[in-house]
Amino acid sequence: MADIAQNLASLRRQIAECALANGRNPEDITLIAVSKTKPLLLIQEAIDAGQHIFGENRVQELTDKYQDLPQVEWHLIGSLQTNKVKYIVPFVAMIHSVDSWKLLDEIEKQASKIGRIIPCLLQINISNEPQKGGTTPTEARRMLEQATKYPHIRFEGLMGIAEDSEDQAKIRTQFASLRHLQESLSDLRDGKQIPLHHLSMGMTHDFPLAIAEGATLIRIGSAIFGSR
Repeated sequence: MADIAQNLASLRRQIAECALANGRNPEDITLIAVSKTKPLLLIQEAIDAGQHIFGENRVQELTDKYQDLPQVEWHLIGSLQTNKVKYIVPFVAMIHSVDSWKLLDEIEKQASKIGRIIPCLLQINISNEPQKGGTTPTEARRMLEQATKYPHIRFEGLMGIAEDSEDQAKIRTQFASLRHLQESLSDLRDGKQIPLHHLSMGMTHDFPLAIAEGATLIRIGSAIFGSR
């Protein structure tokens, strides 16, 4: 069984070293522990080791774990179907994977019913792989131009998943493209500024490259909990 406390301590050191090597403040980078398929016992070990932000890919698993661990800050990092939105809006801390107008409309509808403002990221398909979720930069721009139509959604940044490749230059280029898009979109909101603070990018195999390109949220699973 993985030594979760030791893994977390090692990972935090790596994050700090990578941040400093790129002239960044380690405190500007938030670690999201990806706990999909992991039992509550292992999640509790991570909590005991000081980890309090977790990410899940599936709505059913997320809601089940929330019932047992409501004190945790839960993020939805996987694809989200519109008919599942109502189950997570009462408690989710952030939705990383907003990639369609239909999904925006449903989040707004469900959030307005309970008076919550939901922090959201627009997912961009930075690798241009058809099997991956995410909208296009052009469509993201249109969404932000009409952001005032969604008063119960707070647009906080962008999310992207790089290609699963051994080519580090290619991966870094894809992360850089998300950063450049963030910079270009930050002044859009019907003429008012939207400070897109967050870039959610980087996983176990590529987070140093993501940090080098400005990631503020990194999503790490196997380096904490071991291989699935």
